[in-house]
Amino acid sequence: MKDKIFIDTNIWLYAFMEGNEEKSLIARKIIEENTESICLSTQVINEICINLLKKADFSEKEIQELIVNMSNVYEICPVDINDCIKASELREKFYLSYWDSLIVASALNSNCSILYSEDMQHNQIIENKLRIINPFKG
Repeated sequence: MKDKIFIDTNIWLYAFMEGNEEKSLIARKIIEENTESICLSTQVINEICINLLKKADFSEKEIQELIVNMSNVYEICPVDINDCIKASELREKFYLSYWDSLIVASALNSNCSILYSEDMQHNQIIENKLRIINPFKG
């Protein structure tokens, strides 16, 4: 069985939106090759939805279908109080932004070993458990 992976919002947006074909292909490949191992949080779903509504002209019907489809295919981890506490600890230790720390906390609390993100430090290891990978770095 593959390790669980967490995919940050920006990677999903490259997969769903047009505009950067190279990054879109990489994002889609990550998702397709890891479908059964993917975990994402309700925070990520919310961030995906607001961006698709504002930047890609998705309708509410399309957003609803997307949410249902994602929840049927991927493991969805609701952000809970444990994530909030962990995020605060991570901000103190690693100087992450508020929202990034919540993503990292959700990934850790979901027992993911890889977090794909374009916005965080490539190859950083968090608590000897989670490796952050920027899939667009050479």
